[in-house]
Amino acid sequence: MICSSYDSPITRFFVFNGNQFSRTPLLPYAHSGKNFGSGAPQQRQKKLTWRRNEKGVFGDMESSVDCSSLAENSSRKRMTHQPDGVFHDVRVDGYLPKQSTLPALMLYYIENGLFPQAQITWEQLLNSSFVPSIRFISKVFDAYGKQGKFDEVIDVLHYVNLRNFSILPDIYSLAISCFGRGGQLELMEDTTKEMVSRGFRMGSETGNAFLLYYSIFGSLKEMENAYGRFKRSRLLIEEEVIRAMASAYVKERKFYELGEFLRDVGLGRKNVGNLLWNLMLLSYAANFKMKSLQREFLKMVEAGFRPDVTTFNIRALAFSRMSLFWDLHLSLEHMKHEKVVPDLVTYGCVVDAYLDRKLGRNLDFVLNKMNLDDSPLLLTDPFVFEVLGKGDFHMSSEAFLEYKTQRQWTYGGLIRKYLKKHYRRNQIFWNY
Repeated sequence: MICSSYDSPITRFFVFNGNQFSRTPLLPYAHSGKNFGSGAPQQRQKKLTWRRNEKGVFGDMESSVDCSSLAENSSRKRMTHQPDGVFHDVRVDGYLPKQSTLPALMLYYIENGLFPQAQITWEQLLNSSFVPSIRFISKVFDAYGKQGKFDEVIDVLHYVNLRNFSILPDIYSLAISCFGRGGQLELMEDTTKEMVSRGFRMGSETGNAFLLYYSIFGSLKEMENAYGRFKRSRLLIEEEVIRAMASAYVKERKFYELGEFLRDVGLGRKNVGNLLWNLMLLSYAANFKMKSLQREFLKMVEAGFRPDVTTFNIRALAFSRMSLFWDLHLSLEHMKHEKVVPDLVTYGCVVDAYLDRKLGRNLDFVLNKMNLDDSPLLLTDPFVFEVLGKGDFHMSSEAFLEYKTQRQWTYGGLIRKYLKKHYRRNQIFWNY
C-alpha cells in the first residue's frame, strides 16, 4: 500500500517491517502520473509505506488522516500477513496515520494470532505518551481472552496498575470479567483480592459477574461460598445470575437447596417478575410433591403475583404426568379466567395425559373448550424443560413446525396429525 502525494519534489518513505519503520529515500519525481522509481512497481505496491516530507513531519494538520480503521478493516477482511510483517492489498488515501493507528494495529495482530507482533506494538505504545482508554483495554482483554492468552491480560493490568491511571478500578473489573468468561476462576479470585487490597470497592456489575462465572464454571460448594461473600457485600443479585445459580442446582438435582436459595433471595421481589415463584414451583414439580406445589401456588397468588403461562404450565405438566385429570381441568379453567393464552405446552399436557391413559376418545371433551384454530406458539420459559423435559406431542409438533412447508399450522391440525401417527405406531405393515 502506498500513501503518496505530489506536492513535494523529494520524498522519503517509511516501510513497516514488523519491528520498526525503515526509511528509504527515493529519486525525485514529477507530476507525470508514472510509477516512480525504476524498481519492480508490483513489489513496491505490496508494502505499507508512509510519506514523510523534508521537514521531518508527517504532513500538516489538514492533510493527516486517521488510519485506525485500517487495521479494523484488515481484521474484517482477514488479509494475509506475510512473514516480513507487511500487509498486502491495502491502500490508504492520505498521509501517515495519527497516534490511534498503533492500538488498532495491535488489536489486529491479537485477533489474528500474531502475538509477537502485538507485543512489539504494545512496547512501542509503552515507550510513547499513549494513555489507554477503557474502550481500548476492553477490546484488548476480549481479544486476548478469546485466544486464551491470559498472561498477556495480566501484563496489561500490571502496566495500568504501575502507571496508576484513574481508570484502574474499571480495568480491574474488565480483567475479572475476562478471566471469568475464560473459566479462569483462580485468576479471577486473585484479581478480586488484589482489587480489594488496593482499596477499590466491588460494584454491582462486577459482583454479579463474579458470582455468575462461579455458577457456570465452579462447583456447587464454590458457588455457594461465592454467594455468601456476595450477600455480605449487600449487592442485589440480578436475574441472569439467579438463572445461572438455579441451573447449577438443577444439573445436580438439588431441588431442596434450590428452594432454600430462592427463599434467601426473597420471593417477594417483583423486579424479576414471576421468575422466583416459578422456580420455586418447579422445585416441587420436579419431585411431584403435589400438595407442596398447590400450597406454594396459593401463597404466590396471596402475595399479589399474577400467574403467567409458565406458572400454569408447570402445574399442568405435573398434573399430566400424574394423570390428575380433575386438577388439569381446573387449571385450564383458571387460565381462562385469568385470560392467560395457552401455548403448545398446554395443549401437549392435555393430549399426552389422555393418550397415556388410552382415553383418546374423550379428548374432544376438553379440546372443544379450547381454541384449536390459533397458530401454535411457544411461550413457556425454556427453564421448565431443563427440569421436566418435553412431552411427546410437544416434540412431535416442533418437528412439524421446523419442517418448511407452505401450510399454516394450527393446534387442531397438529393434534390430528399427531393422533394419526399415534394410532398407527403399533400397526405392522407387511411388504411382500
